Amino acid sequence: MLIRAAVFTLGISLVFGTFLSALSTFVLPRSARSQLNRYVFALLRRIFEVLMKPMRTFEQRDAMMGYYAPIGLLSLVPTWYLLISLGYTAMYWGVGLGDWAAAFRLSGSSLLTLGFAQADSLLVTGMAISEAMLGLILVALLIAYLPTMYAAFSRREESVNLLEVRAGSPPSAVEMILRYHRIHGLESLGEYWRSWEVWFADLEESHTVLPALVFFRSPRPENSWITAAGAVLDAAALTLSSVDTPTESSAMLAIRAGFLALRRIADYFEISYLSDPHFPKESISVSRPDFEAALDRMAEMGVPLKADRDQAWQDFGGWRVNYDRVLLALCSLTMAPVAPWSSDRAPRARLPRLFLRHRKR
Repeated sequence: MLIRAAVFTLGISLVFGTFLSALSTFVLPRSARSQLNRYVFALLRRIFEVLMKPMRTFEQRDAMMGYYAPIGLLSLVPTWYLLISLGYTAMYWGVGLGDWAAAFRLSGSSLLTLGFAQADSLLVTGMAISEAMLGLILVALLIAYLPTMYAAFSRREESVNLLEVRAGSPPSAVEMILRYHRIHGLESLGEYWRSWEVWFADLEESHTVLPALVFFRSPRPENSWITAAGAVLDAAALTLSSVDTPTESSAMLAIRAGFLALRRIADYFEISYLSDPHFPKESISVSRPDFEAALDRMAEMGVPLKADRDQAWQDFGGWRVNYDRVLLALCSLTMAPVAPWSSDRAPRARLPRLFLRHRKR
């Protein structure tokens, strides 16, 4: 009797935990880690990495990775169904419903509303009805969830696509400053920083509440939300540190909104970063020669630059150090296309250690 009670309790725990996973994925309007979801996506990522090993070009790997997030998302429902079915199987066996085969048969019949197995008591009938209700709720939640996700995806990609006009493809911070200098005038950058501050705020909200969005790839292989974010952040950092124009507070706010958004996303995936970094004590992935080359190119094109390059380097590093580590880590996580000062210096794309406790140093 004690064994059946323990098995029944284990079944309830499994059903409750699975339902909480679905609730945090579909309904909860805030970031909430689901270990179950993370294991599903991590296992699927390993499978995709094996499948991509023979592929020689980025375009082939990108085409394969385009299916990763949709398959991972759709894999959650059958995973939840399987765990709920196992949980109810344990519960049916715990209340004395025949052997394990009979309990599993009733569980599958109830969850999928097939009706080929019947309950023989009021208690078991009530349990079967509750299981069928859970199955219908999960399907309804998925149907309601997808439009919300694709609406957020569409908002994200609109700005990513528009960035190509201003920053080239792949997006470059230097190219963005040069085009504004040549076409719009550097004084018009203030309005653009404000639009990206809003974009970063929306990115933080959507990509932590709907974390599968992190892996949804842009329609074009050369575009990526994370390389677009890196280009805008670097352009703002270069403008504040090196371009001889009046200080624009909106650029500062855009950088702060940007590195906070990237850090919140990194938190979900338990990517470590420095909570209060200082340059030059903490290094950045952009070298001084890289920085000097960027300034030389802007100077050749007539962009007004500050005379003290040493101070400009210190100021640029002071801004970049806030997002350098998380930018590169997210480039690796998403297998981003090559772009200057971001994915071109990120570690080789690999599955991160998703299941370790998050650490801020």
